[in-house]
Amino acid sequence: MSDHEDHHFETGESGASATYPQQAGEIRKGSHLMIKGRPCKCIEVSTSKTGKHGHAKAHIVAIDIFTGKKMEDLCPTSHNLDVPFVKKTEYQVLTADADTGEVSLLQENGDTKDDLNLPVYVKIGEPTEEDKKVTEDLLKALDDGKDVIAIVQLACGEEKI
Repeated sequence: MSDHEDHHFETGESGASATYPQQAGEIRKGSHLMIKGRPCKCIEVSTSKTGKHGHAKAHIVAIDIFTGKKMEDLCPTSHNLDVPFVKKTEYQVLTADADTGEVSLLQENGDTKDDLNLPVYVKIGEPTEEDKKVTEDLLKALDDGKDVIAIVQLACGEEKI
């Protein structure tokens, strides 16, 4: 080997993951988990007894926290599942445009956050009934001149009001 080898390293993320592992048997109703690469909130868990092959199974029914889509997973209770870090942040809503869907939020440091849209403007699938209600309530409260606080949920690099 020569003394003058060029080493090229790709720069990447800090290594902090968007998820952490948790045993399937530890998942409870109301907890978050990843199913098919999507962050979900568990609405039902049932476990079956150990069978002839020795593993108890966890049957998990969950709702995607961004699309509202129902998802299911079946896996041994001893296996690890990915659990997303879900962060909720409150912002004061400055403006919301019903036509374009753009929302301007006030951050704690006084800066504005302008990269989010109203919940009815979805990237995947159709907006849920809850999305429509949140959008309607938010716009009505702004029209009435009230101070509106929106809770923004963040998981796996995705955000939603």
